[in-house]
Amino acid sequence: MPVGRDGWFEAARPIRVEGGIKARSKRGSIGEQWWSRRFIDILERVCDAGRLTRGRAYARRGQVLDLDLGPGLAKARVQGSRPKPYDVHVRITAYDAREWAGLAEALAAQALHRAKLLAGEMPPEIEQVFDACGLPLFPGERGLDMECSCPDWGFPCKHLSAVLYLLAEAFDEDPFLVLAWRGMAKDALLDALRQTGGGEHVEKPRLLDVTDVPFAERVGDFYGSGASPARPGPAAGPGSPSDLLLRALDPPPVKARHIPLLDLLRPAYRAFAAEENE
Repeated sequence: MPVGRDGWFEAARPIRVEGGIKARSKRGSIGEQWWSRRFIDILERVCDAGRLTRGRAYARRGQVLDLDLGPGLAKARVQGSRPKPYDVHVRITAYDAREWAGLAEALAAQALHRAKLLAGEMPPEIEQVFDACGLPLFPGERGLDMECSCPDWGFPCKHLSAVLYLLAEAFDEDPFLVLAWRGMAKDALLDALRQTGGGEHVEKPRLLDVTDVPFAERVGDFYGSGASPARPGPAAGPGSPSDLLLRALDPPPVKARHIPLLDLLRPAYRAFAAEENE
């Protein structure tokens, strides 16, 4: 039997729990999406393999009684072999408002990243955006501050390991929890992305914010025939907004994953315009 720091011998089996949090995965590895696998890969690279294996067993048995996640802190209670559950804390650095403002601006500058995040997806390239800002998305080998009230000398113990695996499954279900752990709630980030699109505000665009061309400069084609399939009209000038058509439309009552349709289309229009101007 393993001996704890206080010389107390732990029982081989933990006390059975009713109603604990059970991992969805019944066998094999835990974590399906790239972001949760990235988190698990870091753990398996730096943590003891034996304790991680026992931690997976704890997670699948439902030994974790509760799990709460907030900015910079995940805390849980895990039922071991003693009557009193163990307290587990996993801390990472939560970024402040100034750092998140820079991250939101960097993410919004990438039309595809912005569109995917607004659609509730986590683009794989987001990790590079964080790294470019000097703010890693995932904790490195020394980026996790973990503690458990159990007497096990090993690190991380099986109780910590169980919580880490359940965190990975929670990230599987909602990738924005990774960002919330770093200090930015999902709704706050999406609001920031809607208001920041490549450095300009797009919440309330004005249809007539178009460069005015004096009549004297257009007199040559003013009396010409209009555009037709056989005679296309002139291309929009460089001052015309790429999303001019969207500005002219009344917002349709259509949403995709709770995101207004125009918010999803606007980054694509800008991306197309940028390609044409290259």
